[in-house]
Amino acid sequence: MLFMAYSTIALLLGAILLLASMVLGRKEGLDREKASPFECGFDPVGSGRVAFSVRFFLVAIIFLVFDVEISLLLPVVIGLPASLMGTWAILGGGFLLVLLVGTLHEWREGSLDWKG
Repeated sequence: MLFMAYSTIALLLGAILLLASMVLGRKEGLDREKASPFECGFDPVGSGRVAFSVRFFLVAIIFLVFDVEISLLLPVVIGLPASLMGTWAILGGGFLLVLLVGTLHEWREGSLDWKG
């Protein structure tokens, strides 16, 4: 019963915050000056937006994934002395197998092709 009360309070609080952000965050009309990028008081030359490289985004996501995976491997290595060797080998080997399969999939897909 206590769980239902807490869930109801959380849902109501979330709905109130959502409505408050919609009401307070509403922008009235935008004029040309406020919508254009600021370049030291001059009228902008060209577009204020530069085309985003999808290749750069893909490299950043792959780096982020492998960075998180390395941080997940660290407790496995640190916990080696306190664990059984068979359990450690199964868990560590399974995790490394998942990493290897993911890397091979990215390689076969062409995500790791730096020339393109």
